Amino acid sequence: MRPDPARTIVRPLNRRALRRRLHWTRMSIPARRRLVLALNAGTVALLFAAMTAILSPEGIAAAEAAMLLAYLLTLPWLSIGIWNSVLGFLIDRRHGDAAALRVTPALGRVRGTEPVTARTAIVMPLRNEDPEASVARLRRLEEELARTPWAGRFDFHVLSDTDRPEIAWREEAAIAAWRRALPNLRVTYRRRTDNAGFKAGNIAEFLSRHAESYEFFLPLDADSEMGGDTVLRMVRVMQASPEIGMLQSLVTGLPAKSLFTRAFQFGMRHGMRSYTLGSAWWQADCGPNWGHNVLIRTAPFARHCMLPVLPGRGPLSGHILSHDQLEAVLIRRAGYEVRVIAEESESREENPPSLVDFIRRELRWMNGNLQYLRLLDMPGLKPVSRVQLVLAILMYVSAPAWMAFVLIGAGLAAYPAQFDSVPVWTGLAFFAVLMTLTLMPKIMGIGQVLADPERAAAYGGRARIVAGGAAEIVLSMLTAPVVALSLARFAVGLLFGVRSGWSVQQRSRERLGWDEAVTALWPQTLIGAGLCAWLWHHAPWAIAFAAPILLALTFAVPLAVLTTLPGAGAWSRRTGLFDIPEDRALPLPEDRALGESA
Repeated sequence: MRPDPARTIVRPLNRRALRRRLHWTRMSIPARRRLVLALNAGTVALLFAAMTAILSPEGIAAAEAAMLLAYLLTLPWLSIGIWNSVLGFLIDRRHGDAAALRVTPALGRVRGTEPVTARTAIVMPLRNEDPEASVARLRRLEEELARTPWAGRFDFHVLSDTDRPEIAWREEAAIAAWRRALPNLRVTYRRRTDNAGFKAGNIAEFLSRHAESYEFFLPLDADSEMGGDTVLRMVRVMQASPEIGMLQSLVTGLPAKSLFTRAFQFGMRHGMRSYTLGSAWWQADCGPNWGHNVLIRTAPFARHCMLPVLPGRGPLSGHILSHDQLEAVLIRRAGYEVRVIAEESESREENPPSLVDFIRRELRWMNGNLQYLRLLDMPGLKPVSRVQLVLAILMYVSAPAWMAFVLIGAGLAAYPAQFDSVPVWTGLAFFAVLMTLTLMPKIMGIGQVLADPERAAAYGGRARIVAGGAAEIVLSMLTAPVVALSLARFAVGLLFGVRSGWSVQQRSRERLGWDEAVTALWPQTLIGAGLCAWLWHHAPWAIAFAAPILLALTFAVPLAVLTTLPGAGAWSRRTGLFDIPEDRALPLPEDRALGESA
C-alpha cells in the first residue's frame, strides 16, 4: 500500500505536539521521584532475575546463593548510576545551557548585577597540609573578589588542626605574609591542638565563635579552588532564595601532572556531569553536600547540623568521619532546601596523585559512610534523605560485595558439576552487559561532550575525547578490582574493630615509590597470583575470561607505580591524552617549555 500523502504531511506536527505534551522534565517533584523509583526497582529486579536464571540450571547451591546475595547488594548503586546519567544526558540534550536552571530554578532569580549585601566567611580547615599552596588558593580568590565592589563583604578564616610544629610554623608564616601584603584584609588564623570531631568539629568550633557574624559561610578544603565570579553568583542566589540552606557547586578537577590523576579526573568529570544533572532533577530540594565548595546559610546550620557523637567503642562509633551528606539531611529536616548547581564553573579541587592515595581516601570515606547505618532511624528525616543515606552506605558496600561475588565464583571452579552447569557464553554476554551499565555515567558524560561541538573543541576535538575515554575506561577497569579488594579487606577489618582515622592526605607527590606500593598492595598481588594458580589447576579455560581481574590484582604494584612516573605524566600532557579544558586553556609551565624546545 502506498503511503497517504496527507498523513505524511501531518506526522511531523503530531510528533511535535506529542513532545509538547510529554514535557517530562517539567514533571512535579513527587512525580519525578516516583518515576525514578520505578525505573530503579524495575532495573534491579530485571538484573537480579537474569543472574538468578544464569546460576540456576541445576538449582541454587549454597555458594551460588551467597553469590546472588553479594550480587544483589551491588545492584542499587549500579542502577542509580545508570538512570541518573541517562536522565542527565536527556535533560542536557533537551535544554542545553539552560539545563542547570531547569533542575535548580533559583538560578533564574539573579542576573549577576545585584548588590552583595550578605556577609560571608570563607573558611579553610587545614590539618598538616602544604600551607603555602593552600593559602595561595585563598589569596587568588581574594584577589578576584578585590576587583569587585563587594570585597568588603567577605572575610577569610584559616582553621588549623595541624599537630606538627614545623607545619604550624609555616602556616603562621604564610598568613603573616598575606597580612603584610594586605594590611586591611580581614583574615583570621586559629589553631586547635586536639582535632576533636575532625573537620566537622573544626567547623563547629568556628561557628561557636563567629556564627552570629555571618549570614553565609563557604568551606573550602585544602585542595579546593574557587573563582570570584562563581562565589558571587552563589551568594546572589542564596540572597534571593531564603528557602535554600545549602547551595552546592559542581566540583571538577584541577590540571594535574601524574598520569593517574589526569586519567582519574578525566573519567570523573564525564561521569559526574551527567550523573549530577540527573540526580538533581529528582532529588531537587534534597540535594547533595560534598563538604566543600558549598555555600551554607550559617544560622540554621549552627542550630540544626551539629553532629552527634555515636556511643560505643566500635569502628562505627565516636565522631562521624563523613559529615557532608549527614549535614545535608539535617538542614533539610530543619525545613531548608539543599540545591546543587549542576553545571561546570570555577569550582575545582585537586585529586589524589596515585592509586595508593586514592585508596587511603576511600577507606576513610567508607568508614564514615558505614557510620550512617546507626543514623537511618533518626526522627524527622525526609524519605529522600533516608534514601540518600542508604545509597551512601551501598556505595561502599557494593565494591566488597562485587569482590565477594568474584571470589565465590572462582571457588566454584573446584566443583566442576556445579561450575559446568552455568551457560558460559550466556554468562559472559551478561557480564559484558553489566560492565557496560557500570560505565554508563562516563558514557553519557562523554556523549554530552561529543554531541556539542563547542564542548568537544574545549577538549581538543572529538577524536581526542574518544581516545581519552577509551584509555580511561581501560585504566579504570584495571584499578577497580584493586580498590574493591582494599575496601573488602577494610570491611572485614571493621568487623574486628579496625577503624580509619583522619590522617593527613597526600595532595601531591613526584612519584610513588616501589616500597610504598608494595606495602599497600601486596595483598592484591598475593590474591591475584593465588587466583591464577587456582583457576589454572581447576579451570584453565576460565583464565582468559577472568584476565582483566587477574591482571589488575597480580600487577597492582607496577600499575600503581608506573602511573605516577614523571615521564608518563609528561607524555600524557604532551600528547593531550586526558586533557581537560583547563589543561588546554592554561597549560602547565613545563608543558610550555617542552613546546618551545621541540
